[in-house]
Amino acid sequence: MSAKSRALLHPDDVLLAQGARSYGSYVAGKSVPGEEWVYVVDSAALLDDAFTSLTLKRKLEKGWTPIGPLPGSIVARVAKASADTVEQALEAAAVAAAEWGATPLDVRLDQVCSLLRERIAERTDEIIEVLVQEGHPLALARWEVSGMLQCWSPESIGFYHSQMIQEFRHGVREISVRRRPDGVVCLNPPQNAPMASALLGVYSIFAGNALVVRAPRSGPLGVMYALQELVAPVLDEVGAPPGTLGVVCGDPGPMLNSWLTSEHVDDIMYFGSSESGIRFQERCIAAGKKPILELAGNDIVTVWKDADVELAAEALTEGFYGSGQLCMIPNQVVAHPDVADHLVAELARQARRIRPGRAGDEGVLLTPVLRNEKFFECLDDALAHGAELVCGGHAMQLDGTRDANGIFLEPTVVRVNGLAQARRVQAVRHETFFPLLPVVVAEQAEDDELLASFIDFVNTNWYGLRNSLWAKDRAVVDRFVARVTEGGLLKVNDSHIGFLPYLPSHGGTGLTGGVFGEANYPMLRTTHVQGVSVAPGGIRPRDAVFGTGSSAA
Repeated sequence: MSAKSRALLHPDDVLLAQGARSYGSYVAGKSVPGEEWVYVVDSAALLDDAFTSLTLKRKLEKGWTPIGPLPGSIVARVAKASADTVEQALEAAAVAAAEWGATPLDVRLDQVCSLLRERIAERTDEIIEVLVQEGHPLALARWEVSGMLQCWSPESIGFYHSQMIQEFRHGVREISVRRRPDGVVCLNPPQNAPMASALLGVYSIFAGNALVVRAPRSGPLGVMYALQELVAPVLDEVGAPPGTLGVVCGDPGPMLNSWLTSEHVDDIMYFGSSESGIRFQERCIAAGKKPILELAGNDIVTVWKDADVELAAEALTEGFYGSGQLCMIPNQVVAHPDVADHLVAELARQARRIRPGRAGDEGVLLTPVLRNEKFFECLDDALAHGAELVCGGHAMQLDGTRDANGIFLEPTVVRVNGLAQARRVQAVRHETFFPLLPVVVAEQAEDDELLASFIDFVNTNWYGLRNSLWAKDRAVVDRFVARVTEGGLLKVNDSHIGFLPYLPSHGGTGLTGGVFGEANYPMLRTTHVQGVSVAPGGIRPRDAVFGTGSSAA
């Protein structure tokens, strides 16, 4: 067979290696093939030979078909949805939303959530395998799964249920305050954590909405796997109407435009940079859609003079996990001057333990940073503004050897002296998305004045995802908790990124969540409050308006 004739073969004729996955678009409960496919390369193969792997990927996506099965480095393919397929998913969602929203809450929430948690627990190893294939370090993949299980724990389900409806008796009337689904929710997950972000959107299904998710072209596997193999079967099991869940892969620009112009779409959950997200918020409002933004974080960890320095430093090293390419990690530290030297030394000691490696290796926490020039620009800016380099500051190879051409970055700590001018430093003012952690050491002052300045520094942060405090003095803790108003989550003497029942995993204020930003419970964000009163017959309306009949039989 000639090369020309091979190129004319339909992509369906490509033979995937054993164990590789193939997903069409998921529309109205069915798999829909595409004319074009997106191919997923194993993260390990990219480290071994990125050029060869990416060249093969590009050739396949242009329609080239090899003789024989593909190599094991191609772990999946995903259909690219056409404009018609995207529209069909939205139409199916609109039809399903009306029926699904009327389904009892104990089915939508209690049953679906419990079943999903069971599926995740049963297939934990498989979920981790998919995450590692996408480049998530093994330790972080386990952390992500722990978040899925914790956020859908029985305690959390009970909390969500209490927030969705409260019922009262007032005389003969049955009164309820309840949250009703908005209708059709569309979700645009980020490239760095697409599976976990897509599953976050599933909460909107619990609330009675229909959900349509765009699997990003750069990382579609986890989204397709989780939604088609975990979520969709559970929805079928409880009798959810076809269209309650839709999953399509495509380019962000055209798909977001189609969502904005569609009469079927009510809410859009958007993950991205703050700059692009704030602009998108304006477009949503102009189009009559509710924007639910998950943008950058620039989290502050405050360390008081009586903090457990070793444990605080351990929590601060979470800022280097995933090479800093996670939105919810520590991004900056504000330290009491009495403890600063000890803290900086301990942080540097622990940071040196964090190493690069293959995603599937035990203990690896660093991931490749493909465009590291911005890291060095940010580091140079800090040093130019008087910061001191404590540790790190170099690129390195897979084995940890320093190399200017390396695709990994050393965990880097810089010391910024003085709170008053700290925000002149770019790494303090904005999220960096690199393994670069500035420790801002405050000026000496009386403790009352110092604590007030720390609280003000946190509350004036342009971003507001998570904040943390390390302090033993209960009076300090209480004052901090009472007066810090910014951020979607505040943790005290704890892991900054660890998951807990009841608490949100995402959401925030300022440039993190836009003008409507707050802790993101998608069940609440994709619903609206409605009051209901049901009375038996026999109540005279005039008495209810003018007399005491509002509470009478």
